[in-house]
Amino acid sequence: TSVSASSVPITTSGTTPTESFTTTSGTTFSNFTPTTATTTTTTSESVSTGSPTASEPTATSSVSLFPLPLSFQTQPGESWWLCNCTKAICIEDNIVQVIPIICNPPPKPTCSNGLSPVQVIDADGCCWHWECDCYCTGWGDPHYLTFDGLYYSYQGNCTYVLVEEINKTVDNFGVYIDNYHCDARDVVSCPRTLIVRHETQEVRIATVKPNSLQVEVTVNKQAVALPYKKFGLSIYESGINRVVEIPELKVNVSYNGLSFSIRMPYNLFGNNTHGQCGTCNNNTADDCMLPNGNIAENCETMADHWQVVDPSKPQCSPGLIPTKAPGTTPVQPCKESSICELLLGSLFKPCHGSVNPEKYYTACVFDSCVLPNLDLECSSLQIYAATCADQGVCIDWRSHTNGVCSYKCPSDKEYRACGPIKEITCKSSQQNETSTKQVEGCFCPNGTMLYDSGVNVCVETCGCVGVDMIPREFGERFTVDCQDCICVEGGYGIVCGPHECAKQSKTSCDGEGFYEVNEVNPEDSCCPIVTCKCNTSLCTTKAPKCALGFEVHSHIPSGQCCPVYQCVPKGVCVHQNAEFLPNASVFVDKCQNCFCTNEVSTSTQLNIISCEYIPCNIHCGPGYEIQPVKGECCGRCVQTKCVIHTANNSDLILNPGEFKNDPYNNCTIYSCVNIHNQFISSTSEITCPAFNEDSCKPGTITLLPNGCCKTCAPLDNPTPCSVRQREDFIVYNGCRSVDRVLLTECEGTCGTFSLYSAEANSMEHSCSCCRESRTTERDVELKCPTGRSISHKYIYVESCSCQDTECSNSQSNELQTTEENDKASTLNRIKRAISLISK
Repeated sequence: TSVSASSVPITTSGTTPTESFTTTSGTTFSNFTPTTATTTTTTSESVSTGSPTASEPTATSSVSLFPLPLSFQTQPGESWWLCNCTKAICIEDNIVQVIPIICNPPPKPTCSNGLSPVQVIDADGCCWHWECDCYCTGWGDPHYLTFDGLYYSYQGNCTYVLVEEINKTVDNFGVYIDNYHCDARDVVSCPRTLIVRHETQEVRIATVKPNSLQVEVTVNKQAVALPYKKFGLSIYESGINRVVEIPELKVNVSYNGLSFSIRMPYNLFGNNTHGQCGTCNNNTADDCMLPNGNIAENCETMADHWQVVDPSKPQCSPGLIPTKAPGTTPVQPCKESSICELLLGSLFKPCHGSVNPEKYYTACVFDSCVLPNLDLECSSLQIYAATCADQGVCIDWRSHTNGVCSYKCPSDKEYRACGPIKEITCKSSQQNETSTKQVEGCFCPNGTMLYDSGVNVCVETCGCVGVDMIPREFGERFTVDCQDCICVEGGYGIVCGPHECAKQSKTSCDGEGFYEVNEVNPEDSCCPIVTCKCNTSLCTTKAPKCALGFEVHSHIPSGQCCPVYQCVPKGVCVHQNAEFLPNASVFVDKCQNCFCTNEVSTSTQLNIISCEYIPCNIHCGPGYEIQPVKGECCGRCVQTKCVIHTANNSDLILNPGEFKNDPYNNCTIYSCVNIHNQFISSTSEITCPAFNEDSCKPGTITLLPNGCCKTCAPLDNPTPCSVRQREDFIVYNGCRSVDRVLLTECEGTCGTFSLYSAEANSMEHSCSCCRESRTTERDVELKCPTGRSISHKYIYVESCSCQDTECSNSQSNELQTTEENDKASTLNRIKRAISLISK
């Protein structure tokens, strides 16, 4: 066959012309898609399976002919695509021309946002062209770079549209930002929540702690775990960022709490965006577009018009007075932070050719001057470093900030300024190794890898990780959640079965207060053990109420639950329902000084109160005694006896009812009587009858019983016991008989002796008393000082006899205790002495 070649111009979407050529191949085909041919040429029937390259086109090639299948019919001029960017064109009479598409690189354009353009495959899937992606960022308090690279700052504290479509091609698509005033003066604001809406889902990435890299993610107001993938939307962690991706739209939105970035493809969103991120058309002139399509004089004014209704911010509503446009420089000049100077220094110099640092430096200076205490300048360095990494330049900058912009990772991970966008895991392929883009964040140490994107555990070997988040090797047996498990390769990885417990002996809790309870077995936490626990509220014995000075002590005997109570002394004194500590003063009365001692009474078991009376300097004269006075401490001297001055200037002290002879003159008798607390003393003189000693027989002169007068002693036997009569006045209670009354008494001698008994080796006594043997009661009328007469009974002795009595030294007057008996006895003795004198 003959071979012919002709040159047909083909234009790529990158505007670079290529040349077609014909070739020969013996390969047949059965499936292809016919298209309308745009050029015609004559060639032999052929099919090509070779891949096009970017090298110079080949001028000649061989052609082979083959019949078309009967099931496929085309018209001359129709074309269709074969594999590997090869186009087939029907010429005529079953002649097919095969044209490989050759793409020459188009010229690289300049993007207004300063970033590098990206290669985009043409619609035919063969050639590519350059496009400037829509890339918008925001950071700090906050500063914005629009899709086309226009820089401005805006301090509104409402919720705003960052980007929405002008002409809606995607259902419910938009990105929004919720700002808040981040200083006390309400001068500047910071991003708080980034909101992404797509169809039925609303993703919120909210800052947990102000001015920090801690965020949480919710979808439709429900917290979700990452990675999350549902309804064409995925959310995952990429270094310090949380990323929302919509693969169908090739949309990538990231946020870390301090800064955000939005990347969208130009071919899907070019000339069709508005909001605070501006219009994506590689032209900054219309970036400050208002919702009505007009262009504002500056983007600070434009930003106010993109408020959205937020129920949580009633003060914010579209149409309210716009926020005053802030100055991009502080009112008072200040020295910028040394951290900002890093942006212009040698540290970031490798990135200066890819991303201009001036706008980031301006924002950094503004933040360091307006909010010097919030370290917001770190966000300018962070977003600049992230943009550099997006352009393929990774810079480790945090270690040069003297700890101001440090980032702390969990103990099981390490910080890297240049880590993979998606970390390699045991469950993923090595697809990320070919990516040149990097991000900063916390990554597994060298020698380990992440087990899975949803299981944040670093492992040395890819075995199993269960709910306990502990790495296991294949074949390892373990117990978790009371299941006996084994890590196996393949399938679900971990196979578990019920945990078997060892047999236990039965425990009985019979004692008072004990009850059964299931406790965790320290040897096997999955198998509870039955133990006896003590609950004192189940005990029936109650604590007693102790007396004053005692307190309740309790102890639980070994092996028992219920306490045993007893009242024990407190070691205090008790007086009048009060307790006193040892050495404390105790008031008993005002006449005593008392204190609580440490000495304990054996009878009461309480401490003893020791008291001392307050000394009284009172001395009473003879016949007077100190007697207490109610309400007084020392009392007073009260007469209790009669004081009688004798003729020889001596004093005699007599008790009431007592009479006594003068020590120097037995013929003088003194007596004392107490009448109505009046002590009356009397002196009686005995007048002796005339006595002639010569009339007495020799040796018979003796004294009368009064001890005063002399007489002759009789020689016969002593006078026997008999009744003797006398007359005298009767006085009773101050009343006196009118006349003398006949009184009788017993008088005489009775047998009384004291002998030594040799047999008993002691003295034997025999006492006999002359006393009444028969008496009668008689009445007498007494006259009282008031003139009243009373009838009084007295005893009249009819007969006397000697009667045995005990030999004792006791005196009969000790039995007479009443005042009346003392008075009567004293008066009777005085009268008797007088009568003896008269005799």
